[in-house]
Amino acid sequence: MRGNIKKFLGNNIGTSTPVFVFSLVILFWAMFDGILTYIVPILIEEQGFSTSMIGFIIGTSSITGAFFDFLICKFFKNLSFRRIFLIMFAICFVYPLLLWSAKSLWFFLFVMAVWGIYFDFFGFGVFNFIGRYTKKKDHSSSFGTLQIFKALGGILAPLIVGFVIVKGVDWRSFALGWFFLAVGFIFFIVLIILMHKKQPNNGNNTISKQLKRKNFFVEIRLWKKIGRVMMPVLFLTFYLFFIEAFFWTLAPLYTETAGLEQFSGFFLTAYSLPFLIVGWFVGSLNKKFGKKKTAFVGLLVGSLILSFFSLLSNPIILIFLVFFSSFFISVALPSISATYADYISEASQVEEEIEGIEDFAFNAGYILGPIFAGVLADIFSIPVAFSILGLFGVLLATILLFVTPKSIIIKTKPSELK
Repeated sequence: MRGNIKKFLGNNIGTSTPVFVFSLVILFWAMFDGILTYIVPILIEEQGFSTSMIGFIIGTSSITGAFFDFLICKFFKNLSFRRIFLIMFAICFVYPLLLWSAKSLWFFLFVMAVWGIYFDFFGFGVFNFIGRYTKKKDHSSSFGTLQIFKALGGILAPLIVGFVIVKGVDWRSFALGWFFLAVGFIFFIVLIILMHKKQPNNGNNTISKQLKRKNFFVEIRLWKKIGRVMMPVLFLTFYLFFIEAFFWTLAPLYTETAGLEQFSGFFLTAYSLPFLIVGWFVGSLNKKFGKKKTAFVGLLVGSLILSFFSLLSNPIILIFLVFFSSFFISVALPSISATYADYISEASQVEEEIEGIEDFAFNAGYILGPIFAGVLADIFSIPVAFSILGLFGVLLATILLFVTPKSIIIKTKPSELK
């Protein structure tokens, strides 16, 4: 059975079959996550919470994730992407039930904590797969491929759920989420069959198995040392996910507060669509201009365009503005993700720490993004909040372009790993 599946997929897809099948897992998982993420702020608003409280509640999901990053490094060492994704799928199947039952502040906080944990497993699983099972020269293109499928899920999810929730959120939204999650799990089983005997690039990761960290103080010391070296790319990672969290918090609410229900889902689709497009050529840009420079310039131009959001009022023009802003910003994510994968390949003995620090930056963005989105929207307005988001992006990208060294090398001594 395994041989037949491998033969069929290999003949019809090509040499990158595992990456392609993994991308299908990501696609349907992203549709599940996108549907549930879209309805979260609406569900919270229906319970009478303010925009600031909505941002705070959503932001707490990544507070849990940030703490969980450290625990993964300590207690989930040497797990393959197979086990990581199995745990993630199990949590995901339970998550909609919890979300549907949430009514009080404390229960929403608990549900957001669950969301933060399963998203952490997703991030670790993706970096584990790309860092260990693809070649270094293919990291950019592999992340680009994954981004294409993840972006496709992000495009389709708001459109699909937007038609379903016209009269409010009900059981159909959750049923849709479960359906796409189940399809993703089926492709995950196919991927496990394909990868049954495939060994990771660094063998059995014997270095990290031999040099197990003894205590939390060793982990803290490593995080501090590696984090200092990687600081510029960590700041970029933080702000990219700050932007993403900002959009997913305010966009579902913007169409309602502005009386633009007929455009429900289109703002998030405009934000997600460029991620599908740039994945096809981001690898070429990185080879020509360098990964970090491509990422910084992309953020700079995209943020500059976004800063004009509050000056416009026509919804069609605003949708196009979001699209062009996201087009440049979306170049940055696979570029910087490929940079992390390079670090993992070059310093596999601290793979868990690199993944943990990257995911900590992601969680920091998802903690502060919704909170600032809610506060700025309440103080000013949602359009002004988006313009402020763009202005901060311009400032950060400009600083990073000047202060980031051309080459970042992570070095650790064997004595530092014990």
